Amino acid sequence: MLVQYDTIRNFVIKMLIINIFITSISCVKNNDIILKIPPPNITSINYVDVREDVFLIKDVIYAEGMTHKNGEGETMSLKMDIYQPKRGSENRPLFIFVHGGGFITGSKQDLNISRWGNYYASKGFVFMSVDYRLRDDLGTIPKEWYDYPLSVPEANPSQLRAIYPSQRDVNAAVRWALKNASAYKINTNYITIGGSSAGASMAISAAVSKPEEFRDEISIDEDKTLLTTNMHQGYKIKTIIDLWGSKNVIDAIEIIYNRTSFNKESPSLFIAHGDNDNVVSINKALALKEIYESNETPFVYYKLEGHGHGAWGASVDGKSLEELSLDFIIKQQGLIIN
Repeated sequence: MLVQYDTIRNFVIKMLIINIFITSISCVKNNDIILKIPPPNITSINYVDVREDVFLIKDVIYAEGMTHKNGEGETMSLKMDIYQPKRGSENRPLFIFVHGGGFITGSKQDLNISRWGNYYASKGFVFMSVDYRLRDDLGTIPKEWYDYPLSVPEANPSQLRAIYPSQRDVNAAVRWALKNASAYKINTNYITIGGSSAGASMAISAAVSKPEEFRDEISIDEDKTLLTTNMHQGYKIKTIIDLWGSKNVIDAIEIIYNRTSFNKESPSLFIAHGDNDNVVSINKALALKEIYESNETPFVYYKLEGHGHGAWGASVDGKSLEELSLDFIIKQQGLIIN
């Protein structure tokens, strides 16, 4: 069963009135499913200057998605920015990055993400920064995701329901990247996905959830934009970069479908989290750390002492987060960077 917002327009209007002005929400006890929303403009939404050794392609369309924000179903283009090295490597690793914003706000052209794109492309990576549908785009969702917030105390229903179309888009972006790997000289054996805050939660989900999740819950007859998402393209991610994120999306999957997602074969995981984070508690990072320790799966954990949420400028032993994450990827994937 599918929830179509254009057939329940009055309900949608009511939900928007209730939720549109909510910019932060309290964490839920025990499962702590909900992310608080950082204040607007926490980082500049603009590109940094592109390095001389990097080539940037903006607004590449990777799929289409449905939106019901105007009351009736319409199609919207889903876009990414692609940072590439100018030098002529035929064997490039891939890094897909997902911005944060609590499924409500955020942009692929965030200043900090743009800086990471420049850095990684200068090291020989193809770096893709992905936009996706947000809460107010009102993407189509399956009934089980529509009902899910009803079982979560103190939840913001519209925010939880936004997870489904957001994650569907992120997974579609990964499939698009693999489908078009040869055009960008990508070696599909060396794939990293990462993100910040809610983006990190989706990166983790894209890496460890089953291929059919966020794909098969809605039929093509119900949402024809699925035909644009390279539905049958497989992928295997090697490494996850988690910047002040959580496993909240995976928690939702496991509650809704009664499945276990993490195991000994999960991708290696880089965790960086501020110990003064009052948006996503550092306990979220510790929960991931505990799972990886229990499964004996490779990971590294950096507690960013004195830092809050969005600790882009943090360093450890004189190394930036970009440098630390690159070191981890090189070690885990056996890369040689010239």
